[in-house]
Amino acid sequence: MKAAVIHTPGSPDVLQIQQVPEPTLQRDTELLVRLKAAGVNPIDTKLRQRGTFYPEQMPAILGCDGAGVVEAIGSGVQDFRVGDRVYFCNGGLGGHPGTYAEYAVVDEKFAAPMPISLSFAEAAAVPLVLITAWEALYDRARLEAGRSVLIHAGAGGVGHLAIQLAKLKGAKVCTTVSSAEKAAFVQSLGAEKVILYPQSDVIEEILKWTNGEGVDLTFDTVGGKILSQSFSSTCIYGDVVTILAPDSSTDWKIARDRNLRVSYELMLTPMLKGLISAQQAQAKILKQCTRLFDQGELKIHVSQTLPLESVAIAHRQIEAGSTSGKIVLLTDS
Repeated sequence: MKAAVIHTPGSPDVLQIQQVPEPTLQRDTELLVRLKAAGVNPIDTKLRQRGTFYPEQMPAILGCDGAGVVEAIGSGVQDFRVGDRVYFCNGGLGGHPGTYAEYAVVDEKFAAPMPISLSFAEAAAVPLVLITAWEALYDRARLEAGRSVLIHAGAGGVGHLAIQLAKLKGAKVCTTVSSAEKAAFVQSLGAEKVILYPQSDVIEEILKWTNGEGVDLTFDTVGGKILSQSFSSTCIYGDVVTILAPDSSTDWKIARDRNLRVSYELMLTPMLKGLISAQQAQAKILKQCTRLFDQGELKIHVSQTLPLESVAIAHRQIEAGSTSGKIVLLTDS
């Protein structure tokens, strides 16, 4: 089969399109999926650049998100049949082959039926960012109706789904974006307050919006100085959830003085630690959201689709940092 393979870490140019053996079923609960599309995420670019979590297992096929058609099933599979359309987040971290390929094997416990309302490209864009936003808002911060939420980078892959999930809970949403075009996009998703951060003081705008108190919850999808900024814009006893590791400039004194509850969200933890029950719980999130997509309560924004052969272009665009929504590779030639 055709796949995008890395033999050594480096620039996007290390991604090579080549023929590799088609994966085979190893357990009776596995599915062989003919992939139609693969989502591209920032974690893919980081692993390509610095090396995978399993450097001793090279070469590697990146890509965590996939959508496609079940082509074969193990004898113990109960919930899927040949011909079913599925989507999932599995593999791509260096240990198990990822989705930058024409085929992938995934245990049925970690897959979900694809929303019938989505194309393969749209479905492949969903899993990692949706699960991240869901766990951050619902599991870490325990978001409830009526709370105020600041979502940084609301036009991004995680951000634009986080806005919608917050609105589904009945929260009031503020978000930051970099342009008027992105402002219009996030307003269409339900954001009540939009801050153009290149032109405004974010903390000042938040305090104005909340009568000087700060928001109940800040969701940091950017990292760096934004985490410290998040502490200042969150109310006393509020919540801050970040998906990035803090850096040396993080001002923890602000968080302590405001008695904030600070949480981390890394949806890859179950896969990295082999936590099967947690991976099943993530698949359950996808199953719940299949219904929400098909009912029109959730939307996914795919900004661009590219053929698998253009994977290096996709990585360069993500690293440039100006992408709205998601970039997706079309893997089925």
